[in-house]
Amino acid sequence: QVQLVESGGGLVQPGGSLRLSCAASGSIFSVGVMGWYRQTPGSQRDLVATISSGGVSNYSDSVKGRFTISRDNAKNTMYLQMNSLKPEDTAVYYCNAEVTRLAWRNTLNKWGQGTLVAVSS
Repeated sequence: QVQLVESGGGLVQPGGSLRLSCAASGSIFSVGVMGWYRQTPGSQRDLVATISSGGVSNYSDSVKGRFTISRDNAKNTMYLQMNSLKPEDTAVYYCNAEVTRLAWRNTLNKWGQGTLVAVSS
């Protein structure tokens, strides 16, 4: 069974920093595109950033220049370094990944359970 587990959320003051992690575990052959999304109550889940297995990244305009996405392919882990945080960054952050299973070589689109990031003074 393949799962994604996020960590690193919490409460931070405006202007502060947090680092989120997302680790894929289970019987994995490979991990393709990984990404971070965020959602506030009553709103849709929005893209924050994505990164390919080759390290090509893409950001939403709202976080460009403040957030940095990265990954460690050897550990099947993705990170999101969030700097200069603003109250409007408050949301539940979800990781997403395309994971190819070892046994059947089928590709699954997996989501993590979400981690809350709250930016407030």
